[in-house]
Amino acid sequence: MNYELLAEQLSALTRGVPHEIANLSNAAALLWQELDGINWAGFYKLENQTLVLYPFQGRPACIEIPVGKGVCGAAVARDRIQLVKNVHEFPGHIACDAASNSEIVLPIHVDGKIWGVLDIDSPFIGRFTEDDQHGLEKFVKVLEEVL
Repeated sequence: MNYELLAEQLSALTRGVPHEIANLSNAAALLWQELDGINWAGFYKLENQTLVLYPFQGRPACIEIPVGKGVCGAAVARDRIQLVKNVHEFPGHIACDAASNSEIVLPIHVDGKIWGVLDIDSPFIGRFTEDDQHGLEKFVKVLEEVL
């Protein structure tokens, strides 16, 4: 996957667009279109210590996730990317979709604070690598500039 190109595509779609939901919707659609082997890609926004479902592509998802719970909640509580090769081995994993077997969650920061997270799931164990993590960090940087 050419993550540099993916970040450039996102920048072209969102540059100068002041609409948060529209930008996140296009970002989720872009990930869904370009990443192989995924079954969910989207966002959760942090509101009062709860992550709330925002634009996504994939099957219906959990609407609220408390900070500290599951992979998404852990990413916020630790303020650290969570790259989980097998979600069934992650303590407290929340199974919003039983078909998901691996996950990567990246915190998104706006004005120095956690805005929310980018969450991507896969039905394949070990789907996400450090290369994916580094590439998706570039993608998130673009989002941080437009949110």
